[in-house]
Formats: sequence, C-alpha cells, structure tokens
Amino acid sequence: MELHQLEYFVAVAEEASFTRAAARVHVAQPGVSAQVRRLEAELGQQLLDRSSRSVRLTEVGAAVLPFARSALRAVANARLAVDQLAGLVRGQVAVGMVSGCSVQILPELLAEFRHRYPCVGIALSEDGSDRLIEFLRDGRLDLALIGSAGGAIPGLETAVVTDEALVAAVSADDPLAARTSVTLADLRDLPLVSLPRGTGVRGALDAACADAGFEPRIVLEASALPMVARLAGLGLGVAVLPASAPPSLNLPLHVLSIERPRLRSRLELAWSPAASASPAARVLVEHARAFLRRDPAA
Repeated sequence: MELHQLEYFVAVAEEASFTRAAARVHVAQPGVSAQVRRLEAELGQQLLDRSSRSVRLTEVGAAVLPFARSALRAVANARLAVDQLAGLVRGQVAVGMVSGCSVQILPELLAEFRHRYPCVGIALSEDGSDRLIEFLRDGRLDLALIGSAGGAIPGLETAVVTDEALVAAVSADDPLAARTSVTLADLRDLPLVSLPRGTGVRGALDAACADAGFEPRIVLEASALPMVARLAGLGLGVAVLPASAPPSLNLPLHVLSIERPRLRSRLELAWSPAASASPAARVLVEHARAFLRRDPAA
C-alpha cells in the first residue's frame, strides 16, 4: 500500500469523480484509476462503486476512508513537525466562511496570518454553516467562520466574533412602517425574506418560530444580506436581519425591533481540537484566538 494510492482514493471519494480527482492531484485520469484499482486489489475489496455517472463509496470504502485520511494527515504532519522544529512552519490550511458573510474580520485575520507565516498556503471556501461544521469535524477544514443561534457545538471549540439582535426591515410604504416594533407572533403569517438555512440568522429565526409552534413563511431566500435587504426594500416581504446590517446598507428601509421573544444570532470562529495535531493548523488556531482577544469588534 502506497501513500499516493491513498491520496488518489481520498480524492476520488471526495470529488465523486475520477476526472475531477485527477485534476485535483495533477495526474492523468488513467493513472488515478490504475492506482485505485491496485489499492483495491491489495485490500481484496472494492472501495468504489463505478456503476453510475457519479462514483460512490462502497460499504468497505466508507469504512476505509477515515483511515486513509488519517494516514495522509499523519505523514503531512510529520513533515510539518520537522519544519517546525527547524523554526519554519510550512504546509496548507483550509479555512471556511459562511456564504454571503460581509464581516471583515476573517480577511484581516488571514492577511495577518499570511504575513506572519508566508510558507503556509491558505485555501478559503464558502458554504452553509451546517456543511462547514461537518467539514471541521471530518478534518477537511481547520478553521471556519460560522453562523450560530447560540449554544455549544458538539466536537468543536468556538469563539464569538459578533453577537447581536435581529430586526425586521420593510419598505417605506409597508403597513408595518407605522410601527417601531413587532412580536414574533406578528410575523407568523407575513411573507418573509431571509438568508438560507445553515446561516446563524436563519437558524435563530427557525428555532424561535419552532418554539412558538409555527414555521416561518419564507417567500424569498438570498445568500447575502444586501440582497435580502434590497428585496424587502422593493416590498417583496419582511426581511429578518442583524441589527447592524440596515444602517450599513444605505437603503430606504424602515427598521423594527423584534420583541417577545428577542432574537439574536452569532458569528463564531470554530475549529476542531484535533486541529492541534497539525503544526500549521495549530498556529492558525492560536493566531485566531490571539487576534480575537485584541480585536475591538470581536
């Protein structure tokens, strides 16, 4: 069993495609396919189901995948440990960010990290918070900025970046524009414009509505706060936004506080304790913690 065979197997499993996996590892597709077949022959079991257009893991393949990832991480970490002992941190870190987030703290944090550790590459991706949490747990991400409705996240450590109230925003000619506040019950049958599931704002809204015994009537979703606000400004529904968003957008919106209950959402930096096994990931997490301690916005 050779390391590059495990690398190709993991790439195919994660990409669900030999073509995409070959592009990812910079090897011709026949070479990737041949090496994965050799790995299967050595193990005496088929790891991948090739019967459909999308390559899928077999039951055995699903069992082997975590060990293949661990083996690859162990080798990479051994190399990084040698560099660290020599006074040089090298490697690659993977960072995630919740889709549509406009908070500047993560770019600033990464820029400072890159300046301090120029030999560490950074791969940045966007996704919903639920997926980012999944990727942190299985080791595909080292650090992520996620949306949260509050409460501990099993298996992860977090640090709060922002914690603010949610407000309702409507167009200037909306009937609610004559008011200064609404209750959650007032929003029950109204058309709402919101961020998608997997964001902290949507999670807080859904959880509060579930506690009140109803589902929010979401008529439009947008992945970025400015678009949510613009749709509300055009009279397409009531937007649910963090309180800091409307003033920064300079749009003709009427903002109402949400009372009984008051809703809050958070942005948090999250990481897995297992990240400390990688020198590059460890210094990234240490840097993030130190950055938050001195950042006045956090």
